[in-house]
This record gives sequence, C-alpha cells and structure tokens, in this order.
Amino acid sequence: MAVDFGTSLAALDRSLSSIEKVVDPDSKKAEIASLEEQVAAPDLWDDQENAQRVTSRLSHLQNELNRVEALRSRLEDLGVLVELGTEEGDADSIAEAERELTRLSRDVEAMEVRTLLSGEYDEREAVVTIRAEAGGVDASDFAEKLLRMYLRWAERHGYGTEVYDTSYAEEAGIKSATFTVRAPFAYGTLSVEQGTHRLVRISPFDNQGRRQTSFAGVDVLPVTEETDHIDIPESDLRIDVFRSSGPGGQSVNTTDSAVRITHLPTGVVVSCQNEKSQLQNKAAAMRVLQSRLLERARQEKEAEMNALKSDGGGSWGAQMRSYVLHPYQMVKDLRTEHETGNTDAVFDGEIDAFIDAGIRWRKQQDV
Repeated sequence: MAVDFGTSLAALDRSLSSIEKVVDPDSKKAEIASLEEQVAAPDLWDDQENAQRVTSRLSHLQNELNRVEALRSRLEDLGVLVELGTEEGDADSIAEAERELTRLSRDVEAMEVRTLLSGEYDEREAVVTIRAEAGGVDASDFAEKLLRMYLRWAERHGYGTEVYDTSYAEEAGIKSATFTVRAPFAYGTLSVEQGTHRLVRISPFDNQGRRQTSFAGVDVLPVTEETDHIDIPESDLRIDVFRSSGPGGQSVNTTDSAVRITHLPTGVVVSCQNEKSQLQNKAAAMRVLQSRLLERARQEKEAEMNALKSDGGGSWGAQMRSYVLHPYQMVKDLRTEHETGNTDAVFDGEIDAFIDAGIRWRKQQDV
C-alpha cells in the first residue's frame, strides 16, 4: 500500500509545531545567550557548585534546542526528498523517504512525550531505590534484574549513573539498591516507574520446579537542589559507620567507611557504602536523605490539596507492572495496558515504550 506522504507530512508538521510552542525556541535562545555569558566569566569556577549548575543547564538547553531544530530540518529535508522522488519517478528515493518517515515519526513522538513533563520537579535528576518484597530469594533475584534493567536503560541513552548503596541478599540477588540517574528530566521520566513490580516464573531456586510469584518495589525521587531549603539540624541525625561488604559477606573495604544516617524525627534511614571514603559516603547519603525528605514534604502537600478537593486523591494503585515468564512470556503495564512478549528485551533495558505510555497515562489522570 502506497504511503500518503502529503497527509503524513502535514500531521508531523502539526505535531512539531505544537512541540515548538511548548519548547519556545526563542526564549531558549535568550537563556542560552545569558548562560554563555556566565560561562565565559573568568571567576565562574570560584563557586564550583554554581558553575556545575550553570554548565549543566546550558548543556541541557542546547541539547533540547538542537533536538527541536534537527526535527524541523529533517521534516523539511524529507519534504524535498519526497518531491524529487515523485517528480523523477525514483523508486530508491521514495523507499528512503518511507524509511525516514518512520524514523522521524518515532522521534517526533518521543519529543512530544517529553513536552508532557511539566511537574514541579520533572526536570531534575533522579534517585531510584529498588527493594525486594514478598517472594523470598526469588524477590531478591527479581530486584537485581530490575536494577540491571534500569542501569541498562540509562546506558542505552548515554545517561550517567552512580550506585550509592547495594545490600546483597544471602543466597542470590539484592535486598535493596539505591542509585542516581544523572540526566535532565530523569525524575519526570522515571517517576512513572514507581510502584510494585510482579514477576511470575518457574523458580530457578525451587528444586521441584514450581511456579513462583515474587514482588519488588521501585521508588523514584527528585535530586535535591540548594533552592529546596531542606534544613536538617545535626541534632536530628544519628550517623553510624560500618565496614562495607559485598556478596556473601565478603569485605570490600578494610576500614569503617560505609555510612548509615537515621533521621530521628521521621525514622527515615539511608546508607551509602560504594564511595571510597567515609566523607564521600556521608555526602552521598545526605543527598539521598534530602531527596527523601523533599518527597515526603511533597506528598504531605499533595495530601493536603487532595483533602481540600475532597476527592480522596488520585492514587495510581501500588502494583503497576507484571512480568510473566511462565506459562507464557509477557510484560504488561497494569495502568496503561501496554504490553510486549519480548521479555528479554525489557530486562535488557528496552522500556521506553512503557515509560512513554506511563507519561501519557499520567497526563490523562491530571486532566
């Protein structure tokens, strides 16, 4: 069946125009010019935290502007290719135009999803915690699979990650792990992954080969910034140091460099053992603690607003995705109904379709 290029190109133009209204390239260019002046200042790096914030913001804006401009340029080039191919009856050009139309449609749709991320903290980097829940050793193994899945997802996108703390289970897998994803909009993107994930399979740890259902929880928090004003008095903290350990209890460090911080008023506990020094581990643990307290404050504020609305709040429900490996293979999101039979690809980090569907679903809930 021949592709209707006229209709397809017009639809892409409308989608891209709506994206450009949200992104507002002119305001982005103005902010980029201002940030470039700051970057050029000789004393920029006298304040390293501010310098990193300025350069990170500049890089993000430039990348976002370049993405929109590149999509517009590709759309214009595609129109020219279609016109020339049609006029000259060039089958190869038409075939290439069809392939580029498919690629461009996918990229415009991905950018369109990005414009839906407009929450207060959506632009921020993310702190992700994965915990084994019900299911014994299978749950611990499942939690480790999820950890690898998210790290592979970040790697596929070229996003930096840093694992702060890993608590290994005795037999296999992990009890919990906390890591950051260092990319703009990482929080807004990954926040739809929060909830309980369920795995159904023939347990490799059951010598009778029985089917086992296990669960793992995913928490996603925004990384805190100086402007958040999370004031934590020293008197509210209990700080314990201990020796880092790896799988099977094997010592990773011969000194007490790992740090556990307990926030006494709330009972929130965080730990970090993957940095080289006690000072670095304490700083990393404090960043995670601040993120958790920020999210706690956000949830309390949201609960107050929901109470005022008298609608009971917009709960998503805890269980959000099911991974079935037996008697058939299927990964299905229980909120969006998005599903795939390629379970291996999902566990290897191919979860963009689930994330995009989740972002669209969340936006619909807010309407």
